[in-house]
Amino acid sequence: AEAAGRVAGDLGPRLAARFGRPAPHTPVAVTAEATAVAEEAGADCVVAIGGGSAIGLAKAVAVRTGIPQVAVPTTYSGSEMTPVLGETEDGVKTTRRDPALAPGTVVYDPELTLGMPPGLTRTSAMNALAHAVEALWAPDATMVTDALAAESVAGVLGALPEVLDEPSRAEPRARLQSAAWLAGICLARTRMGLHHQLAHVLGGAFDLPHAELHAMLLAHVMAFNLPAAPAAASRLSRITGSDDPAAVVAGLAQAHDGPTRLSELGVPRDALPAMAERVVDAPYPNPRTPTTAGVTELLARAW
Repeated sequence: AEAAGRVAGDLGPRLAARFGRPAPHTPVAVTAEATAVAEEAGADCVVAIGGGSAIGLAKAVAVRTGIPQVAVPTTYSGSEMTPVLGETEDGVKTTRRDPALAPGTVVYDPELTLGMPPGLTRTSAMNALAHAVEALWAPDATMVTDALAAESVAGVLGALPEVLDEPSRAEPRARLQSAAWLAGICLARTRMGLHHQLAHVLGGAFDLPHAELHAMLLAHVMAFNLPAAPAAASRLSRITGSDDPAAVVAGLAQAHDGPTRLSELGVPRDALPAMAERVVDAPYPNPRTPTTAGVTELLARAW
């Protein structure tokens, strides 16, 4: 909000309107409100300053109105680099992919990330890490996306501990932001798999915090998928220096000082089979074919 206030002041009379109530998972009702504000003001561009929720809302407004968008990310979500939008209505999150959704201009400024709390820094960076990891086992991965994803994973794993140790230093923040940027490109160029599907299904059904959800699911999905994705497993082993990359990621996730289990987010244990069935009924492409029993077991571990 502080950064947005500075930009609004600098725009002066060119500021058509402000909307300061983005919500996680881009509820269509909130989008309708913001779209009405933009249309009534005659806005000819939308500028998003914030995390994935703000950027998702701007995408939704832009695609409905046809106006261009500028994204100024203050977290590591990577959403600003993708032609992807997840929208929620009646507890169901639907994902769409359209080149018109991608912001035309993105501004990265590590100074805007210096005030991120340590917990959000960790979970947001792990959100970016999930984009890169999942790109490594995507069915449409290429040599280019493999290279970008490997560089992104190495960047996140290398810079995140430095950022957490010294949050006020801009240089490690810039490296982490660069790694998140690469992860966003990976997400834009490859198809999402089981990890993102679980985040969408659970997040939409229970209105869960997106970054924390990514952080607590990633290691479990890696353990589930890597035996069926040997090339991805080999790359991740080289990057992490471990025969068990999932354990390395689990260590990062478990060090979070907030919720680290689905149970701590209020997800009921008896809802897990239904969530698994929703995944199996319309699976995203994935190296290991999801079954209701297998996905339920994965979720039970995360729970």
